[in-house]
Amino acid sequence: MGDFSRKDEKLAELLQKAGLPKNVAKTLSYMRKRGEVTSVEIEKNTTLRQPEVSIAMQWLKKRGWVTKRDLKKEGKGRPVHGYRLSKPFPKIVEEINKELRKKIRDIEDLIKSLSSFS
Repeated sequence: MGDFSRKDEKLAELLQKAGLPKNVAKTLSYMRKRGEVTSVEIEKNTTLRQPEVSIAMQWLKKRGWVTKRDLKKEGKGRPVHGYRLSKPFPKIVEEINKELRKKIRDIEDLIKSLSSFS
C-alpha cells in the first residue's frame, strides 16, 4: 500500500509538537491519504508495535476520527479490523488547531493573572 514517506514523517513530527502522542501522530499521518488500512499495515509501515497501534486506534476512535469494521478472515487467529478516517483530514487538522488556540488563550489568561500579582 505504500511506505511511510518523508512527508508522512514530517507530518507526524508536527502532530507530536501539537500535543498528540507519538503513536497517534504516526498512525494518523499514515492514514491521512489512504483508504481503509489494517493495524498490520500500520505496524509494517510506521515501525510501531502492535500494542502501540492498538492504543493509537483507541485514542483516535474516542476522538471520533477513526471508524473500525471487521474484515472477513480465512482460518483461525486474531480477527482482522479495517480502519479508516471518519472525517476528512483537513477537518481533523481544524480540530487540532482549535485546541492549540484554546491552549494559547489559557496561557495568555494565566500570564495576565500572574502579572496582577507583580
